[in-house]
Amino acid sequence: MVGTGKCFLVTGPPGVGKSTLIMRVFESLKASNPTLKVQGFYTREVRVAGERVGFEVVTLDGRTCPLASSNFSSQESHRWPNVGKYKVDVASFESLALLELQVREDTDLFIIDEVGKMELYSSSFFPAVLKVLESNIPILASIPVPKFGRDIPAGRNLEDQLMFEAPYLLNLQIFSLHFGSCKVKESCRSNFVYIEC
Repeated sequence: MVGTGKCFLVTGPPGVGKSTLIMRVFESLKASNPTLKVQGFYTREVRVAGERVGFEVVTLDGRTCPLASSNFSSQESHRWPNVGKYKVDVASFESLALLELQVREDTDLFIIDEVGKMELYSSSFFPAVLKVLESNIPILASIPVPKFGRDIPAGRNLEDQLMFEAPYLLNLQIFSLHFGSCKVKESCRSNFVYIEC
C-alpha cells in the first residue's frame, strides 16, 4: 500500500496511456487488497459507431455522468464552455465528481483522472483537489500536457500551481509519460521524480 501522504501525478500528452496506467494500478491494488477503500473518478471517451462524440465521468463504483459532448443541443448548452468541438456540462460534472472528492476518514486512496481542461471549467474542482491533497490520504492523479498552442483555463500550469498552493507536499512525485524511450530525470527538488516514457 502507498504510504500516508504520497501523491503520484502522471503527466503526458493525450493518448500516451495515462488513464490506462492509472486504471491498471487501481485494478491491481483492488485485486491484491479487496478491502481497500478507494474514492475518485476517471474520464472515458463516449463513442457512437466508432466515432468519439464526448466524454463521461465514471466513479470507481461505476456511476456515470456526462462531462462533454459534441451532441448537446439544448438552449442551455449553448452557454457552456467549449473544448474543441465539445460542450462541457460543468453542472453534470460537479454533481458526481465533487461528491467523489469529499474527504472521508476511512478512505485509503484517491484516484483523480484527470485534472484537465474540461474539469477545470468547474470553479469548485481545483479547490476540491487541494482539499484532498491537504487530507494526507494517498493520491494517484493524471494531469495532461496541453497540446501545442492550447492552454488549460486561466493559464494554469498545474504542476507549478500545485507546488505554489500546496507547498507542504513533500511526498509529491510526478511521472511524465511520453512516446518513445523511458528515462528518469531528477529535479532540483529532491521530492520530485520525473519518468519520461
